[in-house]
Amino acid sequence: MQTNSTRLTAQSVSWAALGGSILGGGGGGSADTGAQTGNLAVEFSDLHLTPIDAVDPDAIIVTASMVGAPAAKEKYVSPVDLLRCVELFTQKTGLKPGGIVTNENGGGSTFNGWLQASVLGIPLLDAPCNGRAHPTGVMGSLNLHRDPSYVTTMTCVGGREELGRHVECTVTGSITHCSKLVRASAVEAGGLVAVVRNPVSAQFLRENSALGGLSHAIETGRCYAQGLERSVDYAVHAVADFLGGQVLTRGTVEDYQLRSEGGFDVGTVKVCGYEMSFWNEYMTVDGPDGERMGTFPDLIMTFDAQTGRPTPTSDLAPGQEIYLIRTSYRNLKLSAPMFDKELLAEVEGIIHRPMLAHVDF
Repeated sequence: MQTNSTRLTAQSVSWAALGGSILGGGGGGSADTGAQTGNLAVEFSDLHLTPIDAVDPDAIIVTASMVGAPAAKEKYVSPVDLLRCVELFTQKTGLKPGGIVTNENGGGSTFNGWLQASVLGIPLLDAPCNGRAHPTGVMGSLNLHRDPSYVTTMTCVGGREELGRHVECTVTGSITHCSKLVRASAVEAGGLVAVVRNPVSAQFLRENSALGGLSHAIETGRCYAQGLERSVDYAVHAVADFLGGQVLTRGTVEDYQLRSEGGFDVGTVKVCGYEMSFWNEYMTVDGPDGERMGTFPDLIMTFDAQTGRPTPTSDLAPGQEIYLIRTSYRNLKLSAPMFDKELLAEVEGIIHRPMLAHVDF
């Protein structure tokens, strides 16, 4: 049982941004923005990454997240917005969080909760709701959506005041309905809102989260950064090996289709005969012969072949040379909603490709 916390530094931020981007699987927000938030957090106070066993089992833990479409042109969330979410939550519930976790790993989302923890003195726990990025709030709900008696409180803040798009909202009810309201708020805010949601006990989190998920992001980033000291090619192969996966191809983006729909980025990418579909994150990859090579929650990820930058779905472009990797979901730190076939059936209706027939859980 690990109870010792780990001090987070500027080096931790750099590795977490890289590793989070890779584990984002095409989504998970901007690594540049995430690193800015992470650096603010470690500069403001002596921030530590705390194991779940180091906090009282009865402590109330909240999830920090961002909700929106990464490619939205008017998206905006400020550091003040992040703190305001916690303030609104406490005002509504009367509860002071005894810990905070991120909803998922991603270039930006790995850092959800860091600034709130640093400024407000809340323990940042190494127990994310999911060890990879996912498109919907329900997927990061620790399976609470399966408990009809659970009532959540969600607060969200975002949008530019000068554009008349700044919103603040607090909603209480079922996870499914509240998640839809928060998603709608993100659309009204210009594409993105910061969120605090889903209070649970530390004991519940211990039993239902992706324990060690933030540490895994940092170690993934360390592996990739060390590989980049030799070459991009070496780094991509090294991190694929680290994650127990494989490099599928290196080639030029032949076709790239993206549209924003309901607060999500939806589209397809083709490279060297491989075709990937995405709903924020990559959902499927099919080989040149049409064989399914990977299906969410498997991790599918792309890297710019020239710079080595892990490249999310929102940042690709026709003619760009990229690497494509994949690894099985078995090699990731995941929580129960990743294996919910009803949620995958919802994805099928968005990307118009079969998924349930290609998973083995």
